[in-house]
Amino acid sequence: MAREIGSWLSGPEPVKPGEGEGYPGQALGLPETGPRSLARMGRRFAALLIDWLIGYGLAALGITFGIVSAATLSTAVLVIWFVLGVISLRLFGFTPGQLAMGLMVVPVDNRLHVGTGRAIVRGLLLALVIPPLFTDADGRGLQDRLTMTAVVRR
Repeated sequence: MAREIGSWLSGPEPVKPGEGEGYPGQALGLPETGPRSLARMGRRFAALLIDWLIGYGLAALGITFGIVSAATLSTAVLVIWFVLGVISLRLFGFTPGQLAMGLMVVPVDNRLHVGTGRAIVRGLLLALVIPPLFTDADGRGLQDRLTMTAVVRR
């Protein structure tokens, strides 16, 4: 009995060198390192944090001018973050936080740019918080998989 339990408790067999599936982004036709390679989770999280702080600052500015009340501050931050993200992603291919972190969003289905519809769907999925937590082997969240995009280094 202990032998049977130990077989599944110990986890899968280690992968031997040369047996892996390649590097993240290889299946998407992206390079392993350098420009246009997939961005790592830390940089993407830092870019999201910068975008969120920009939204918070603009909402706080709205409070000083009486446009936003203190009761609706969190909703205003979310709306500002969403609108800023959709507009900047559609126009430039990156958000202000992604610009600061040297990242950009690219379509992986041979389109020229991320369209407005994709930017809206991607923003809504990011606002739900849960979809980005589920990543594939390439490290792309559900929001990127569903919109056929990838966050890459510039």
